[in-house]
Amino acid sequence: CWSTICHTTPRERQSLNAANMEGFGLRSCGEDILRLGFMVRRGVGGRNPILRRAMVIKMRDRSKNRKPLQRGRMLSIEAIQAVQALKRANPLLPPPPTSSSTSSSSSPMLDRVISSKFCRLLKFDMVAVLRELLRQNECSLSLKVFEEIRKEYWYKPQVRLYTDMITVMADNSLFEEVNYLYSAMKSEVGLMADIEGFNTLLVILLNHKLFDLVMDCYAFMQSVGYEPDRSSFRILVQGLEFNGEMGLSAIVRQDAHEYYGESLDFNEENEEISSGIGVLV
Repeated sequence: CWSTICHTTPRERQSLNAANMEGFGLRSCGEDILRLGFMVRRGVGGRNPILRRAMVIKMRDRSKNRKPLQRGRMLSIEAIQAVQALKRANPLLPPPPTSSSTSSSSSPMLDRVISSKFCRLLKFDMVAVLRELLRQNECSLSLKVFEEIRKEYWYKPQVRLYTDMITVMADNSLFEEVNYLYSAMKSEVGLMADIEGFNTLLVILLNHKLFDLVMDCYAFMQSVGYEPDRSSFRILVQGLEFNGEMGLSAIVRQDAHEYYGESLDFNEENEEISSGIGVLV
């Protein structure tokens, strides 16, 4: 019987298969089933026909199901669990002002969570946890996690990351922590920076009226090879004069004159810089 089916034309085979399904409520849908790739053959000894379908199953690595993290902005399941565990273990003590007191002020439970949950994460997940804690204003946990990240072999100090840390600490009026982070940034070897990163940091410090750090950052960026550009001078002059620091502004104006002469207009792009400050803070 099966050899007869194999030697028939496709149209005859289709009619024969539809006929074989008579009595089972499948005559009307026989053509649809055939189009879906089912194969119908008569059972042995007059038994009910067997409905078969060829299926192809493809397997792939489960790691491909998750989108890659970009700058730590997306949280994986492991990162979310780490954040939750860290917050549960947090003793709710004020954040430590120095790295030496970081380990002494943390609870044993928090240390266990860091070693068992956080330190086992991938690089991007670690950074994602840090940024999520910063977003939630978990200042003490952020400092603790940041110190652990600094111990990793892949860690590369970046001005932009320090700027994010300083922003959250300053917004929460933790100015001792701001000074600690700024000093830590200056002590880093191989600090990765760009002029935009320094300009952002200058804006943050000006917004919080940390004028000593503003002038120190202005000198520091030059000492590491990043000369201020036109935007840097405009940010400094406008920010200092807006806060009444005319003496400091005069120093910056003199430096700007040496760089650009009379061609630099400090009132230019005033609206753009002001809107940028609002976004950055």
